[in-house]
Amino acid sequence: MSEDTTIGPVRRVRRAVRVLTQSESQTLIAPLERQLAETIAACALAREVAEGERTPAEAHERMAEIEHRGDLLRGQFVAKLTGVLVAPIDREDLFRLSRSIDDVLDNLRDFVREWALFDVATKDPYVGLLDATSLGLEALHAAVVTIGSDPKKLTSRTALETKKAANEIRRSYDEELAKLFQRKLSMKVIKIRELLRRLDVVGLRLNEAADVLADAAVKRRA
Repeated sequence: MSEDTTIGPVRRVRRAVRVLTQSESQTLIAPLERQLAETIAACALAREVAEGERTPAEAHERMAEIEHRGDLLRGQFVAKLTGVLVAPIDREDLFRLSRSIDDVLDNLRDFVREWALFDVATKDPYVGLLDATSLGLEALHAAVVTIGSDPKKLTSRTALETKKAANEIRRSYDEELAKLFQRKLSMKVIKIRELLRRLDVVGLRLNEAADVLADAAVKRRA
């Protein structure tokens, strides 16, 4: 058989493999994308609490629903990850990414829960950190969409916006803590410090997610 007659079938097979891989990638990433969407919703809910737009009791009930959906989606994602034929990036990195997103959601849940437990009324120290969290989650969402649609476009720069937002959370935390320590020590100051620390942990988990994306980008080009 001549070379000319074999080129067509080979190209068709390669094209079919590419389509299959892309389809599997999108199917795999779908629950991860939805898990992240629930986390974005949790961040918006936490901001409503900090702004006094929703009572802690209402927020606690709503957050429980969001967390339940997030846990289900993470379970679905892990199940798909173990059974999928082709993963768009390293499986371990995908697992770590989902875990970091879950950790962000858990800490946002704890922020709302502790707000109710501590009976804190002030809102000023938290809004900036929650806004930075929202920006980081949106950047992370864009990166996850890239993984599902065209993982070849995943680069170290893809993680940059998420890392910048995570660093902004850390910077805001330090600034608010410095202001807080200028006040006379009281139980209220201690409560505010604990809530600020909860959001600082959110920033740490976002930083971990950004590092996962950077690691995955390097591996794809190794």
